[in-house]
Amino acid sequence: MNANYKRIVMWAAIVGIIVTALALSFTPRPVMVDLVEVEPGPLVVTLDEEGETRVHDVYTLSAPVAGRVQRIDRHVGDPVTANETVLAQIEPGDPSFLDPRSEAQARAAIQAAAAARDLAAAAVKDAEAQYEFARAEYARMQELIVEGSVSKRDLDTAERDFKARRAGLDTARAALQVRSYELELARAQLVSPLQTQESRENCDCIPITAPVSGRVLQISDRSERVVREGDMLMQIGDPNDLEIVVDYLSMDAVKIQAGQRVIIDNWGGAGPLEGRVRLIEPFGFLKVSALGIEEQRVNVIIDFASDEGWERLGHGYQVESRVVLWDVDDILTVPLTALFRDGENWALFVEQDGRARLRHVKAGQRNGIIAEISDGLKAGERVVVHPSDRVADGVRIASRD
Repeated sequence: MNANYKRIVMWAAIVGIIVTALALSFTPRPVMVDLVEVEPGPLVVTLDEEGETRVHDVYTLSAPVAGRVQRIDRHVGDPVTANETVLAQIEPGDPSFLDPRSEAQARAAIQAAAAARDLAAAAVKDAEAQYEFARAEYARMQELIVEGSVSKRDLDTAERDFKARRAGLDTARAALQVRSYELELARAQLVSPLQTQESRENCDCIPITAPVSGRVLQISDRSERVVREGDMLMQIGDPNDLEIVVDYLSMDAVKIQAGQRVIIDNWGGAGPLEGRVRLIEPFGFLKVSALGIEEQRVNVIIDFASDEGWERLGHGYQVESRVVLWDVDDILTVPLTALFRDGENWALFVEQDGRARLRHVKAGQRNGIIAEISDGLKAGERVVVHPSDRVADGVRIASRD
């Protein structure tokens, strides 16, 4: 009996261990989840977008005439005074080189102009001779009229001829001047760039002065170069008159109103800056995103709310703007990752007695991190964050912490 009793006890223990192991293996284990206790807190709903700073009034200086701009001695950041600081000087451009045919035509034109001048000079000499004869004849007639040897008609004829010859001499001299100028014009066609470079030091240049006081923002090219009329030389403006321009999606821009508060962050300083929306431009434009998607964008202009703190910013600096649409200090919120759609309702899992309970809630305002819960949840309850597909209503759960 003693041996049988021991054998029964041994097999009973083995069977008990096997049954216990099977029971433990088939008993569902709690799902490890992240739990967050719901507490009232602040909620700020913003529209976030990257923008850049710019000077409110940028003045672009361009070449008023075509020519050669001298090397610009100014540098970016130099202060300028309105109507006093000379920023650039433009001198006439060099003539172009002539091809062999054009050069031959120019030399032939010089020879023709020289021959015409010689012809005009000969005409002047002929006119001078006729004038001298007419003057002497008129003088003799004046002497003879006193003696009564000639008639009054002969004197008048001599006077008329004298005046006509004098006018003819003036005409011949004027024609000689014209031919001389035509010869100079023909010779000017053969002026080479080398000759203009030799006389450049005595050339009168057109000065380009600053239209307003401020600083040089950008110089297209500081080197001496040939420019056309209207080519940009530089940009100037007042860096103390900064604004921020941000292009929002048109569907987001309709939510923004002038005067709304803006948080300016990630600008490089120690903390965020404050700003105010000044203008939502009334027209949009098409912009292709980095993913190749066509988007309709609208520029929103933002002013700094204070006069201090942003002095290190300049024209074209990148910032991140967050337009505040809704701001409440004490409201019940949950992480946005705890919410999911259950049909047409928002839902989440609440921890009750170690089990997950599905609960429908009413979600209100939300940003990219947290959401407002206006109904269906109380402060102090714990909700499941990032619920996996293993979490269902009534499933045992345990905090991962």
